[in-house]
Amino acid sequence: MAAGLVTTTAFTADPVPADLRETALATFKALPSTTPAVANNPITPEKIVLGKALFFDPRVSASGVFSCNSCHNLATGGDDNLETSIGHGWQKGPRNAPTALNAVFNIAQFWDGRAEDLKAQAKGPVQAGVEMANTPGQVIATLKSMPQYVEWFSAAFAGDADPVTFDNFAKALEAFEATLVTPAPFDAFLNGDDAAMTSEQKQGLTVFMDKGCSSCHSGINVGGEGYYPFGLVEKPSADVLPEKDKGRFAVTNTSDDFYVFRAAPLRNVALTAPYFHSGKVWDLKKAVAIMGTAQLGEELKEEEVDLIVAFLNSLTGKVPEVAYPVLPAETAATPRPVSQILGK
Repeated sequence: MAAGLVTTTAFTADPVPADLRETALATFKALPSTTPAVANNPITPEKIVLGKALFFDPRVSASGVFSCNSCHNLATGGDDNLETSIGHGWQKGPRNAPTALNAVFNIAQFWDGRAEDLKAQAKGPVQAGVEMANTPGQVIATLKSMPQYVEWFSAAFAGDADPVTFDNFAKALEAFEATLVTPAPFDAFLNGDDAAMTSEQKQGLTVFMDKGCSSCHSGINVGGEGYYPFGLVEKPSADVLPEKDKGRFAVTNTSDDFYVFRAAPLRNVALTAPYFHSGKVWDLKKAVAIMGTAQLGEELKEEEVDLIVAFLNSLTGKVPEVAYPVLPAETAATPRPVSQILGK
């Protein structure tokens, strides 16, 4: 070797294993081809129609400003692309809004899992003073004041003596949200299509599994199935950690759950920046690198991060086309918007 020359070894990704699909199927599961069933709430076309209207209707908020779609915008990945959401009176919420896309597959809802399903989740933001700041009674009074809503509830819950209830409001929203399923190239690959993912994406999938990312981000939603400390090996920096957030501890009051969160589902993650419950990280490559040190205790090589991000891009799916609904007209009996937090 000539004097003064320094040789470097370029990073070379391992070839794609021949049994990659079989290995992946032991950890992941493809999305179903039909709308999934949910517990104690048969999904019908009538419920979906009603739920879609409710999802887009800002009049379920006390101010008449915020709808479900405000924080879970179906045009921008099912979230609002803000660090934390803006709610009633322009208050800033405490955590980043999770995506509504494929949320039906999560083991529970919210970062801390405090809602067991989408029905329970639907009731939370409506009553939260920092979000919609409304009350169940005011929501039902609003809906009953509009004849079209009464007709839609009667069609969706035909067996109920009083179909317009807060429980049925939540069930209709759950039915609509269960349709927000986004099949992706990764699903086509799992189902047998070798050409659905690029070689780089397959290499990234291999790295994702070999490094241990799939220990937490697994299953049908590539996450959303279990609870883990954020900073399992190394605590993230102060600019990533939100102040005073106790994680799942606030739900269980169990010391082992301090700063524990539900593993984020990673479908469509390329569309849902910023990242983590704090919403402090805007770059997906940086988020992957942070997870390497915080959860795996390993500083991932830049090339490894690039491959993992390539795999994550294969999780970007086709969002179902949703026509913006024409909402029922208000009547003289419809409660007027208010600026105060109701119920306080």
